[in-house]
Amino acid sequence: MTDGPDPLGRLAALGPGDIGLAMDIASLATQALIYEVSCFPAPGLVTPVSTGAHADMDYYSFVDSACALGKHFALMAAAGLSGRPPREIFAAIRPMGKRAELTMYRKTDGVNTHKGAIFVLGLAVAAMAMVLSRGGKRGDLPGTVRAMAEGLVATDLDRAKLSLKNQPTHGELVYLRHDLPGVRAEAEAGFPIVFDIALPLYEACADLPRNDRLVHTLLEIMSHCEDTNVAHRHSPAVLAEVRSRAAAAMAAGGMRSPEGRAAVVAMEREFAERNISPGGSADLLGLTAFLALAGEGFGL
Repeated sequence: MTDGPDPLGRLAALGPGDIGLAMDIASLATQALIYEVSCFPAPGLVTPVSTGAHADMDYYSFVDSACALGKHFALMAAAGLSGRPPREIFAAIRPMGKRAELTMYRKTDGVNTHKGAIFVLGLAVAAMAMVLSRGGKRGDLPGTVRAMAEGLVATDLDRAKLSLKNQPTHGELVYLRHDLPGVRAEAEAGFPIVFDIALPLYEACADLPRNDRLVHTLLEIMSHCEDTNVAHRHSPAVLAEVRSRAAAAMAAGGMRSPEGRAAVVAMEREFAERNISPGGSADLLGLTAFLALAGEGFGL
């Protein structure tokens, strides 16, 4: 199976400088996905030393998947360099995201390692390309994402349409059952958890080892994120517990204190036993890492 009729033709149509930029952006997105899965302890998540709450995947599943997605991120970045309006670029990258999902499933023998991350980082790489091509700054990124995702919740989560759909996604089911719009609402708002909370925290923690910096930031994201992955696998009550536990770990010092570290280790062990996986928070950590890497690489 291929990824459609000559998808790389879109990339080849760019000038040499733009091709290099699209590839550089895609490389950072892949690097960010590997950063996200490499930090430990990460409660309920796959790491180099634990499969967390997942019996069907491991660290290598994530690395294999992340590396296979690079060409798709390059194509999405190329769409962001097209000069078209934000909504048209978003419309162009959505089918690219579906093809990226097919690549992921082929690489992992049908296991969903990165579906949410494809959506989040797909938006981000296209927005990053748009901003860089126009000589913009980091402050332009949230507005660019908002412009791309305008009306997304209303169009994607129309209750009448979802009630007629044969196989709603997990996110759609959570919205129907619990009225949680999840990552779509976060994207439509310009990823405020990332831009207003997680990224400033990550950059303020430059004194920590990179692993601890990532885990520390993950905890803060978990304390804010309405993680539909947790709500789908369990309930809104368990999601509230996850947020509260993460906030308590941060209040104890997070990865900056022995008490905070002990709280994280306890969560890591317990979440694995209870099958709790904050995958939506992991996706936002990947986005945070991407933006930090891009800030370093492109001077944003």
